[in-house]
Amino acid sequence: QVQLVESGGDSVQAGGSLRLSCTPSLVTYSRYCMAWFRQAPGQEREGVASIETDGSTSYADSVKGRVTISHDNAKNKNTLYLQMNSLKPDDTAMYYCVANLRYDCYSGVLVDSWFFAYWGRGTQVTVSS
Repeated sequence: QVQLVESGGDSVQAGGSLRLSCTPSLVTYSRYCMAWFRQAPGQEREGVASIETDGSTSYADSVKGRVTISHDNAKNKNTLYLQMNSLKPDDTAMYYCVANLRYDCYSGVLVDSWFFAYWGRGTQVTVSS
C-alpha cells in the first residue's frame, strides 16, 4: 500500500506564501498523475493542481497565477510540491496530496477525485485576513 505524507501546512496572513510537500512511500514509478485537492469545512472537495509524467500541469481557475505544482524526479526522492503565493482567506482548507501511479493525467482530471487511488491524510492551511 502506497502512503503519501504531506507537510508544510501552516497559519499565515493574507498575501503570504506556503510550500506544501508530499512524499510517497513508493519511490519507483514510471508513470503518474499526482495532484493536490483541498476541502474547507462545509464545502465540497476541490482539485487545485495536477502534474503528470512529462511535467504537464493543470490548475483550478481559483488558483491560477498564484500556485505552482512541481515534482522532483530525483532518484529516491519523487517529492511533490505545491508553492502557493498571494494566499487569500478563501484558500483556507485541508490540503490533500493524491496520486495515480499507473496513468498520466487527462483533461478535466481535477474534477475526478475517483481517479486517484492514493490519498494522504492532509495538511491544514489557514489564511487570516
